[in-house]
Amino acid sequence: MTEHHTQQDRGYTDHPGPRGPAVRGTVVVVPGRGETRDTYTRLGKRLAADAYRVRVVDAARLDAEDPGGSLTRLGARIADAVAGTADTDGTVAHPVVLLGADTGAVAVAALLGGEAGAPAAGLRADAAVLAGIPARTAASPSGSWDDELDVRTFCPAHRTALTGDAAFGRGALHETVPERLLAAAHASEADVPVLILAGDADPLADRDALTRTAKSLPQARLSVVRDARHDVLNDMQHRSVAAEIVTFLEALRNGLVPLVTVESSAW
Repeated sequence: MTEHHTQQDRGYTDHPGPRGPAVRGTVVVVPGRGETRDTYTRLGKRLAADAYRVRVVDAARLDAEDPGGSLTRLGARIADAVAGTADTDGTVAHPVVLLGADTGAVAVAALLGGEAGAPAAGLRADAAVLAGIPARTAASPSGSWDDELDVRTFCPAHRTALTGDAAFGRGALHETVPERLLAAAHASEADVPVLILAGDADPLADRDALTRTAKSLPQARLSVVRDARHDVLNDMQHRSVAAEIVTFLEALRNGLVPLVTVESSAW
């Protein structure tokens, strides 16, 4: 049975899954603006139940005055989180996949795309999942907490979890994403497989830019989630989104060859 451990002193939340050769890979989750490690407890448990080792690090802090330094520090934290999953023989379960949300997705795309920071941090990854990449000129929510929740999610359970999280940064979506890092994310030259996830009701997304980004990458898929808002990993469709991620992880283990194909269907 999967255990959930919070390592406050180490800066991550751990969802270990099974031990030894049964582990199918390692996933490091990088939250976005306002989010905490607890934001991804549900997703972490679900992926761990499918035998993936999951660690959730603290949210990406992107400094517009020092974007390269921001990435170096984040990359080092991710690298430490990955290294800490090693078995007693020093083996880390591959594939190693970085899963970023909002500014976490921006940072992951910039890191893997060659922006200064990844080499200095010694960061290596086999693939990435980028969820809820914001637009350059995205309209931030204004007004009440309910207005912000409406931008983020319609999922009652997720709304309750965000409201009850005392550490959650309310109003964080007003924070400007450094233009240099947004540009680096959209112009990323990541040479690893990338799954991009976007909600088709996300008011902070730029679908045209995401389409261009997906087409510019050598190995990418853009999956759009019907009626999902900005928190596409935690909205009403979270089960289907988790299934899409697991399908990607399993295909990744199989050389990106899908394990299931549809020959005939009535829908």
